[in-house]
Amino acid sequence: MNKPKTELIRGLTLTAAIMIAAGSMIGSGIFRKPATMAGQLMSPELLLLVWLVAGLITFVGALCNAEVAGMIDATGGQYVYFKKMYGNFISYLYGWSVFAVIQTGSQAAIAYVFGEYLGYFIKFPELPQVMQNFSFYIPVIGNIFPFAEFGAKAAAILVIIFLTGVNYVGVVFGGAVQSFVTFIKIATIIFLSIFLFTSTTGSFSNIYNGFQIPAATSSNLISLLGLALAGAFWAYDGWNNITFVAGEVKRPQRNVPLALLLGTLIVIVVYMLINAAYLYVLPVEQMAKSPLVAATAAEIIFGHYGAVIISIAVIISTFGALNGSILSTARVCFAMSRNNMFFKKLGEIHPKFGTPHTSLIAQGIWSCVLVLSGTFDTITDYVIFAAWLFYMLGALGVIVLRKKMPDVPRPYKVWGYPYTPILFVIFSFLFLVNTIISDVSNAAMGALLILIGLPLYFIRSSQNKVKN
Repeated sequence: MNKPKTELIRGLTLTAAIMIAAGSMIGSGIFRKPATMAGQLMSPELLLLVWLVAGLITFVGALCNAEVAGMIDATGGQYVYFKKMYGNFISYLYGWSVFAVIQTGSQAAIAYVFGEYLGYFIKFPELPQVMQNFSFYIPVIGNIFPFAEFGAKAAAILVIIFLTGVNYVGVVFGGAVQSFVTFIKIATIIFLSIFLFTSTTGSFSNIYNGFQIPAATSSNLISLLGLALAGAFWAYDGWNNITFVAGEVKRPQRNVPLALLLGTLIVIVVYMLINAAYLYVLPVEQMAKSPLVAATAAEIIFGHYGAVIISIAVIISTFGALNGSILSTARVCFAMSRNNMFFKKLGEIHPKFGTPHTSLIAQGIWSCVLVLSGTFDTITDYVIFAAWLFYMLGALGVIVLRKKMPDVPRPYKVWGYPYTPILFVIFSFLFLVNTIISDVSNAAMGALLILIGLPLYFIRSSQNKVKN
């Protein structure tokens, strides 16, 4: 008889780790956010500049995370890092936020776009109008319409359930799926870019117009740049997912930092290439009116079949990003439970598959609930606010650990210390302030989902004190 598994399996290679990092980023954002950002900025140069700046800032965040990842290789990633940096309260708040909004909200948004593009091929049945109009009100946040656009939401829920099952049966299998799908979507984006740039219908004048910024943009430039950055950050989000499965990566002190850095660099190059290619065939005004921008661009080149091909590519891409997020995020709830800061059941390991199966199920259920909470843009906006609050604390934590743990070996040290993490912290703070000012309701939704976890923290802390 096989001996029941009591520990997670360390079976992910460097390639799998890079594919988790890159694949978790390349999902729905790059196919959907360019249109929203184009409408906000109405300038091709500003659009490309925002994508580049967001990528470089994300890379700085990855540099900071890489130092800590080289020191600490435990499953749970940043949850464990925050425990070392700030203690139980901040680490719990982060872990709860990952479960309540940051990663599950991300999964909901990615799955929603999967369902949206699937609707290109399948005509979803519509619910009665009375159900579509049903809503309930949350103060500050506004009305929630759970049954609006229900066809895409139903498809999103089904793909979340399916991929939760895939990762339920093993991390190596989940990692193999991730590597395969990520290779496909990177190749697809590169080939699409090549085809767009070789099109006779495109023009480089669409990419550069001498920085002629419309009056509507220049009069509200700071706020619009902040909103556009939020869109770009959403497309880059997921870069830290590989840290969540550090305890299942081979040679983690070497491979996790490498995966963070190489995965992020790959995505920056891919995103800059495809956005320039979009602009080459779509003037910024036309891009702003094309929510499914990749399909629109391909349709100009290849006709109906181009849109079909790209829609398939987007479905594959969102499928892969969702798989990477589901695979990695469940390990945070698992680590919290093992630290007696979350429900004990979520710390169980499947005796046959060696996976945190109950954490996967709980995460999948909540992600499905969040699918019903709003449309793509709504979900992504409140996810980004919550995520960047903790990215800021993570970069600050590099400085904290240099003081608290000066003698611990660091296989990788962040370049430009202490200026690099300090600049990242300052930028993150300004970005959060701008988000609160320009997008109050979604910032409130993100903050609310974080704060509702506080009662559970105090209950678990009291129970732990009694046990001790």
